[in-house]
Amino acid sequence: MVNSHSGALALVPMAETVTLDGRSLSIDDVIAVARRNVSVTLDPKMLKAVAESRKVVETAVARGQTIYGVNTGFGKLAHVRIPPEQARQLQLNLIRSHASGVGDPLSVDAVRAMMLLRANVLMRGTSGVRPVLPELLSEMLNRGIHPRVPSQGSVGASGDLAPLSHLALAMIGEGEDGRTLTAQGLKPVTLEAKEGLAFVNGTQAQTGLAALLVSDAWMLWRAAHGAAAMSLEAVRGTPDPFDARIHDARPHPWQQRSAALLRDLLAESEIRESHRENDPRVQDAYSLRCTPQVLGAVGEGLAFAERLVTTELNAATDNPLVFGDDVISGGNFHGQPIALALDVIAISLTTLAGLAERRLERVVNPDLSSGLPAFLARDPGLESGFMTAQIAAAALVADCRVLATPASVQSIPTEGNQEDIVPMGMTAAWKAQRILGNAERVIAIELLAGAQGLEYLKPLRPAKAVARLYAAVRQDSAALASDRPLTADIETVAAHIRAGRFAP
Repeated sequence: MVNSHSGALALVPMAETVTLDGRSLSIDDVIAVARRNVSVTLDPKMLKAVAESRKVVETAVARGQTIYGVNTGFGKLAHVRIPPEQARQLQLNLIRSHASGVGDPLSVDAVRAMMLLRANVLMRGTSGVRPVLPELLSEMLNRGIHPRVPSQGSVGASGDLAPLSHLALAMIGEGEDGRTLTAQGLKPVTLEAKEGLAFVNGTQAQTGLAALLVSDAWMLWRAAHGAAAMSLEAVRGTPDPFDARIHDARPHPWQQRSAALLRDLLAESEIRESHRENDPRVQDAYSLRCTPQVLGAVGEGLAFAERLVTTELNAATDNPLVFGDDVISGGNFHGQPIALALDVIAISLTTLAGLAERRLERVVNPDLSSGLPAFLARDPGLESGFMTAQIAAAALVADCRVLATPASVQSIPTEGNQEDIVPMGMTAAWKAQRILGNAERVIAIELLAGAQGLEYLKPLRPAKAVARLYAAVRQDSAALASDRPLTADIETVAAHIRAGRFAP
């Protein structure tokens, strides 16, 4: 297993189980459970804290205390008092009415991430629910029961109400997913006072998606450096602008790390040494020379997003919350931090893709590539080589730029203007996911073109690290001997970028 977060690529032991305590969940844990089906256990000490918080709610209800969502209506209907005998019906109605999501379902790994995060939040002991709720979620995860959760219909304030309600619907035994639950030998829950509200108030759908995106974005960030190094070798550019002294003079940490990575990638290059004395160029174009400055800024954006997501993984985000003997209403369900993080990821990856496309242009354009054949074709004119692959990259970058418009500022008031400022976190997640896929394909095209460019520089050998990347590309795609469809090559390399094959 590799840990790709914070740009680090270090071997870490593969977890056999993830224990939830509401306070120590990591992005690596999310990846382990969501994508590798690692099992989940619950911390016994924190289960006792969950039970204690439940007693506080039951005591408050017994003495007739008015508590939002426990013995009142929801949102603008909070002024409506609900009698004790209708407490269960109130929670059931909440789940049924709010399970109104639409659109394509979330992927299995996204649903598993959401389930894991919801169980973890309930384990904090601030939600006032019975232990049976996190226990059922952990059992569903361990048995591979993943409800169908529509991807659209949440504005991310009062939490991800629709996605979480669809999950809760299965847990109470309703719908096709509820029947799957019982068929697997699990007992549906009957929601007691506050438990429906405690379950659906929270940011776990958007945060689960954000955790997956952070992991994938760091993997892409590293692959982008490999592609940049290969392109620089193909056009016989100079690594001099990556000198540590330049970047120490402008000490942005991720710029420094980017330059260091590029220096390592380009060390001991026969290509560079072969023309060091006779190269008439004083400076390379910005897309080559300024790669550390641009990818460094991308790294700063990803690190910012990672910090917000890491905090949110272990945050109490429902309402009201239980503290000691107090039950207090607030607004921790508001998804603005995660919506903003997702928008920063989207903008950062759009920048990464735009830079890569400009390097790609320099490799395929005969006016810019320092002697490589036009569009890297063996017989330019008769053949078009990578001409349309570059067009595809341009189209993908244009798509990214349209999608990079922030969602987190697009508030539309809901619930009779009670929710009068909302963050649109799930929209931000959808956009960031699409941008990630686009950017992975752009880097895949650059890797393919860079490898093809190196074919024309043989027998000179590139830097050792670049040679290893070249060999990895060739495992997925043979050198272009004549025109052929490149779609399968691009998609295969893009998939392997996400899997970590091209993360130097």
